[in-house]
Amino acid sequence: MKPMKPLTAILAAAAAAAVITLLTAPSEPVTADPMPAADAAAMHACASRPWPYLNCVGTKYGDPNIRLVGAHFAPGT
Repeated sequence: MKPMKPLTAILAAAAAAAVITLLTAPSEPVTADPMPAADAAAMHACASRPWPYLNCVGTKYGDPNIRLVGAHFAPGT
């Protein structure tokens, strides 16, 4: 079998991606309502901090697998 030329391979990949996109796209318009103020504030607090885990542990927007350890529990202290 003869190898494909680079342009043919790129066009074949683009065509395959277009077919997959068209087959999996939603048929109805996607709409979103504004978030309640409390939820929006909680998400903003989690995303806008240099160390967001301090404000997000234990909330529905935080990562449940993160465990905070104080400096007095750090190894070697």
